[in-house]
Amino acid sequence: MDDAMSLVEHLGELRKRIIWIIVVLIIGMVIGLIFAQPLITYLKQVPPADGISWNVFSPWDAIRMYMNFALVTGLIVTLPFALYQIWSFLKPGLRIEEQKASLMFVPFAFLLFLIGLAFAYFVVFKMAFLFTSSITEKLSLQETYGISQYFTFMFNILIPISLLFELPIVIMFLTKLRILNPKRLHTLRRYAYLLLVIVASMITPPDAVSAIVVSVPMILLYEFSVLLSGVVYRKQLLKDKAWEEEFGEK
Repeated sequence: MDDAMSLVEHLGELRKRIIWIIVVLIIGMVIGLIFAQPLITYLKQVPPADGISWNVFSPWDAIRMYMNFALVTGLIVTLPFALYQIWSFLKPGLRIEEQKASLMFVPFAFLLFLIGLAFAYFVVFKMAFLFTSSITEKLSLQETYGISQYFTFMFNILIPISLLFELPIVIMFLTKLRILNPKRLHTLRRYAYLLLVIVASMITPPDAVSAIVVSVPMILLYEFSVLLSGVVYRKQLLKDKAWEEEFGEK
């Protein structure tokens, strides 16, 4: 009965935290709606969009742009809060030193997301757009872009790359759960490289330079993740050894 009540209490706690995350997401989307117009205006005035003649091809295109920017803004605002809520939910099951160490994941994960967002916009997206524009010019075609198509193309590059930059956090978390360790990651390295190259090729223009520009940071992130996994794993081994020395002979 106590276990059942405990399970119900855990589910109730999870439900409350999910509701709060949704509330913050809605607040973030409202903020996104407020700042959508000046943000869209700014992005239209900077390269590579500054030379484009803008069009809409559907009555819904303008509204869709507002909603897309609202959603992306909401996700950015909600991410650190959601990570903190996840940490708070897991906190009772962690030791004090684990609570302090895992809390550092929250700002670190948000920082990696912002770095990924900047890399995706300033490097990958601009490179992809210039590549497609060069192909259009070679075919002697007139560039007439719909605003919805332009920003959808942009978000389809920005969001996946930003999420890929969370790889170190994911690997550290799985190492904490003892699902992964440095030895296993070393064994999986060749497959991880292949998968990262395939993903990089899918989200970039179909040329070797673009794939390499995206693949190299992804591979470096993987190696950084292996390094962090090693730090976590060595601490686990030391704790296991200390526990065996204290309780093993009893």
